[in-house]
Amino acid sequence: MGTDRDTTEDSVSDGAAGTRVPATGTPSTGTSSAAAPSGGASAGGAPSGEAPSAGGGESGSDRVARRDDAVRAAVEHGLLGPEAPIIALLDVPGIKASVAELRAAFDAVTAPRTAVLHAFAVKATPLVPVLRLLHEHGIGAEVASPGELALARAAGVPPSETVLDSPAKTIAELREALALGIAVNVDNPQELDRVDGLVGDLPDRPNDGPAGSPHPRSPIGIRVNPQVGGGSIEALSTATATSKFGVALRDEGAREWIVQAYTDRPWLTRLHAHTGSQGIPLSLMARGIAETYALAEEINRRVGRRQIDTLDIGGGLPVNFGSDVTTPTYAQYARLLAEAVPGLFDGRYGLVTEFGRSLLAKHGTVVARVEYAKSAGGRPVAVTHAGVQIATRTVYAPGSWPLRIAAYDTKGRPKAGPDVVQDIAGPACFAGDLLAEGRALPLLEQGDYAAALDTGAYYFAHHYAYNSLARPGVYGFASVEGGNGNGGGDVRFAVVREPQGVEEIVAESGGARPTALTAL
Repeated sequence: MGTDRDTTEDSVSDGAAGTRVPATGTPSTGTSSAAAPSGGASAGGAPSGEAPSAGGGESGSDRVARRDDAVRAAVEHGLLGPEAPIIALLDVPGIKASVAELRAAFDAVTAPRTAVLHAFAVKATPLVPVLRLLHEHGIGAEVASPGELALARAAGVPPSETVLDSPAKTIAELREALALGIAVNVDNPQELDRVDGLVGDLPDRPNDGPAGSPHPRSPIGIRVNPQVGGGSIEALSTATATSKFGVALRDEGAREWIVQAYTDRPWLTRLHAHTGSQGIPLSLMARGIAETYALAEEINRRVGRRQIDTLDIGGGLPVNFGSDVTTPTYAQYARLLAEAVPGLFDGRYGLVTEFGRSLLAKHGTVVARVEYAKSAGGRPVAVTHAGVQIATRTVYAPGSWPLRIAAYDTKGRPKAGPDVVQDIAGPACFAGDLLAEGRALPLLEQGDYAAALDTGAYYFAHHYAYNSLARPGVYGFASVEGGNGNGGGDVRFAVVREPQGVEEIVAESGGARPTALTAL
């Protein structure tokens, strides 16, 4: 990886200009579809590349064409090859299209002049250039750790467009957020006690709050768990009876405690809930938001004023991993919410959303070279450089997190040929390191490339250092129409994150202190 970096550095931009490579526009073939996770959004039988349903915006075929051009261009340009056997690609036009679809979907159902903040869940793709791109297109940041807050600040996201969520905030984290004016969603009664102790030490927010009482600049609310149930992936179901998040709304005495907390604290002005993400049906998400809205109405009625002025409805829109079709769409979800909770959009409440996976997943691709092609028990096995280090959830829980695999030839072109049932294996030294098992796609041979699709969120930006495998380089790409004069376009790349070198691995593993233990 370090050698290849030297050969490509001059022609791959670190900024917006990028580098241009002629594109072919060749349509994709040889994509293996994984079944959609149980309980999540299904493809509805639509073929790969088919346009999404009404309100879905950009078609899947647009993304496929850009992806194919980018893979071929990456090979031609030397970003991908024998000395650079794995890279991650981010489709910048696709990300912009998803942002536009999100904003348009909520604008269509929200009363004019309603304050709406779409805050990207930084945990989904914690890369500073991604956060900066989203910020420049009107998206804020939802953070859940000091590291995520630091990333958001490095990307230029202002405190007024940042929301802090976490079930384990320290006093130092709370103090910093309140000093900066960042919105805080309090998770539990003990955390609220901490906030009580900090609010009195902060300057009042100008012209806001009852005279003579502390009123922080930060919007502050309480996270509640509506306890409406879980979906098909237990680990991502955050509104179960025993979820670790928020104040459990149906537990004995909890509702009264929440009402009293707002009655005693005029500076509590928000209410937050998040039902879950992948594997959660839209109807259950809507139920959780309806419960939260009803609680806000009750609190305002009982305190005798419109104290809660903003509802944070979380994110969690499921992603269809079964095909290139985007479903469900933001427009479908917004319309469902407008029907289920019409008062949410009538202008009396500001809104905050916290979408993550649904904004980025379909715009990321991990491409790995087939180092060896072998056979075991009569089944072909393609040994690649993408495995548990980039697709940890898929390797350890393939039933919940299957990935589609696309086959490309040695030149980065979509591979043709009859489908062959085969395994796509990763480089880690354990038998279960498989990106896909028993998949039918054109036979992958030595020097070909296997592409793991829909990996723009929770994959290559969440490195798992098994076997001290290096983090792949991440490159954004965009097509520029007409660049080569034959009806095709140019592919431009920009470095998002450099490939990790072995020197960095040694440094992160205590390389500067080799005798630290021998001296004890």
